[in-house]
Amino acid sequence: MSDSTDGLPKKAYRNLDFLESASARALRILSEYIEPNSRFNHYKIDDTIIFFGSARILPRDEAEKRLDAAKAEGGDLKRAERDLEMSRYYEETRELARRLTEWSKGLQADDRRFVVCSGGGPGIMEAANRGASEAKGLNVGLNISLPMEQLDNPYISRELNFEFHYFFMRKFWFAYLAKAVVVMPGGFGTLDELFELLTLVQTGKIRKQMPVVLFGSQYWAEVINLEALERYGTISAEDLELFFRTDSVDEAFDFITEQLQSYALDIPGPRL
Repeated sequence: MSDSTDGLPKKAYRNLDFLESASARALRILSEYIEPNSRFNHYKIDDTIIFFGSARILPRDEAEKRLDAAKAEGGDLKRAERDLEMSRYYEETRELARRLTEWSKGLQADDRRFVVCSGGGPGIMEAANRGASEAKGLNVGLNISLPMEQLDNPYISRELNFEFHYFFMRKFWFAYLAKAVVVMPGGFGTLDELFELLTLVQTGKIRKQMPVVLFGSQYWAEVINLEALERYGTISAEDLELFFRTDSVDEAFDFITEQLQSYALDIPGPRL
């Protein structure tokens, strides 16, 4: 195959037909390690605090507008009321991310420590990036290309807005950089991320101290009966101590910052 401009053969790294083929899959996977790694190094991102949660949870003002419209136009009132109730998690994510960013910016460090990072989309992900941006801190969005949804939210720092093709490479960057995790109410994707990280911690594949906050006690108690796993003997009693459950931004902030100061402050940089 020749270049259309000068008739010369294409170099392999300029041949899109080859790069997008099954034969070059290993190169595409490798690029989703090397290119993010280069950017993280350039912007001196040592480690992150990850926020997981539903893409469907609305900001409070938007939920209020939809409720007013449902009342006025005879829409789905039950759904609008539920969305307004769930919007508390958007606002609490936003507040927690803002406070954690302000705290991390106050640390005496040459590099950027404990940077807020989300999956880059709407809902809880947007709230996390929004809170960090309101604290005037750099924040990370690890977006993923999906057929029907997942557009990057406008609050991600432009320099640290990533777009992944491979879920497993995106998951690698979540786990590798994270020094703490906040899990807000979410669906299949949130459950997937939560259980994968808990499994890695439980089995010792992640050796670093990894504080995990499950935010929203009633939600998680209804969605996952984790105590039943221990009761039936499929996990150990101490496995229930791998996460901290709360409904309080203050408690979540205190738990995360205390854990980070005790176990991670003197160990900068990504690691498993």
